[in-house]
Amino acid sequence: MINARLDKKLSRIKAGDYTPADFIIADAKDGDMAFGIPAPGPVANDTTGFVFKTRAEYLNNMCEIAQSGLIDILLCSASSAEILQQRKLFTETDVTPAVRLNDTTDIWSARGSRYRESPSQPFATIDLTAVKPLCNLGLYSVTFSNDLQADLTSLNHYHHFRRHARNAGMCHFLEVFNPAFDINLKGADLGDYINDMILKTLAGVTSIDAPLFLKMQFNGQRCMSDLASYNPENLVVGILGGAAGTTRDTFELAKQAEEAGARVALFGRKINLAESPVELVRLLRQVIENQQSAEEAVVSYHEHLKASDIQPLRSLKQDNQITDPVLMA
Repeated sequence: MINARLDKKLSRIKAGDYTPADFIIADAKDGDMAFGIPAPGPVANDTTGFVFKTRAEYLNNMCEIAQSGLIDILLCSASSAEILQQRKLFTETDVTPAVRLNDTTDIWSARGSRYRESPSQPFATIDLTAVKPLCNLGLYSVTFSNDLQADLTSLNHYHHFRRHARNAGMCHFLEVFNPAFDINLKGADLGDYINDMILKTLAGVTSIDAPLFLKMQFNGQRCMSDLASYNPENLVVGILGGAAGTTRDTFELAKQAEEAGARVALFGRKINLAESPVELVRLLRQVIENQQSAEEAVVSYHEHLKASDIQPLRSLKQDNQITDPVLMA
């Protein structure tokens, strides 16, 4: 169930034959594993200001973005993948399905919760044997906290997961979050720590169990370049999107990371909370392939919103601002 389109892109990237057209884009629609009811995103309501979209709308949005032909991977929860498979979405498109295979405590983001204030603890809701009929690619996440016991526990669970995934015939990609709380490392020092922990984690893993690619936070171009250039024939580096930010943030993040060696973008809220997700991804590809600058693409995006009679969340001037400090650097 790893589509030929994705397989060919990964092969070209690892062979050193990458061109920007090979850049892999994944839509991360697994927010229900973290946020619960707010996961599908808000929609305007005349009475209360906004309400949250329903799960049915969330699933319809997944179908729309997959059917656009603009993404390579659709990441979702196992329960969503089951419904989408019943709708034959993955047999009627060339999108590769993937599911989140674990849900560590640092992604538990229920309203009113405080779990992200503590070091990540490993946990997995899903059963690999139950998921295997739905897809054979999944995400496994680890967060390093510079805490000996917490990190040792996480690494032990990742070790056991790799063995079970091999037995189940399941491929995976590895997500490495920055810790959600202060671990006394800032900026590039934090990026260096994350890079070193990734390489330490994978140095003892042979190809049969290795992740297909990484998903990690962008900690600046130097840190991204250091990691991406270390072992490019075996380690494909990808970025996660994080908070929604401005449309300029979205385009800048993808472009700056790609220039530093990233070959995958897995964006959740940046796509899901956009006024026009399909148009956003279409322009994202243009930016990556050097058809438009990030600034020009924001203008094009707002022209599309106006032509489609879609109310923008921000003015063009506001939306063309870079607000993420890492991207400003």
